[in-house]
Amino acid sequence: MPRAPDDGDVPAPPVPVDRLDGAWERVEDATETLFGVEGADVRGHTVVYENTALRAAVREATDDAVDQSRRFFFATRLAFRPPLAPGIGSAMVLPSVKTEALRRFADDLTERGVDAVERGRRERIRTEDRSRITLRQVTGEVALPEGAPVPVEGWVGAWADGDIRLAGGAYPRSSLADRFPDLDDPALDGSSDDYREELFDLVRATG
Repeated sequence: MPRAPDDGDVPAPPVPVDRLDGAWERVEDATETLFGVEGADVRGHTVVYENTALRAAVREATDDAVDQSRRFFFATRLAFRPPLAPGIGSAMVLPSVKTEALRRFADDLTERGVDAVERGRRERIRTEDRSRITLRQVTGEVALPEGAPVPVEGWVGAWADGDIRLAGGAYPRSSLADRFPDLDDPALDGSSDDYREELFDLVRATG
């Protein structure tokens, strides 16, 4: 569906900025029309944070052949313009929003250079304000100039707490330190379990 800038009237989503310091950098802060539902445009204010240290390390290890974000976190707050009709609450349109959010997230990974993108399992968590979220897994792989591709795992979820919010992100699913043993860079040392837990913690703190 077409995406067009809006007038910036959707408040920014809350994000745990105190946990996004150091290697994380905000690389996007935008408001746009995302899709339509129940006769209304769904507008979203999205912020995206990228682990720039990991991106720089991979770029160096591949002699600039691979320069794309492999580890990122995003959050979006949605608003409906015009407002939903009386009797139609945000919880009623949440299933449609979840479907569209998953489709767009998979498309975003493809645009980031992830191949063989597939939808996977579900994981249920609660935000710190006790909202329930069902996260949906998306997997794929990123080709390298040499050797086997790097598997990538992403997660995206949507929930309603008055507003509808989305959050998620992606990360490498295998150790990059093992892929590039000649490069001594601590940014490559993380494991997929560490990456997953940090992403889930960021999503929990977005509520």
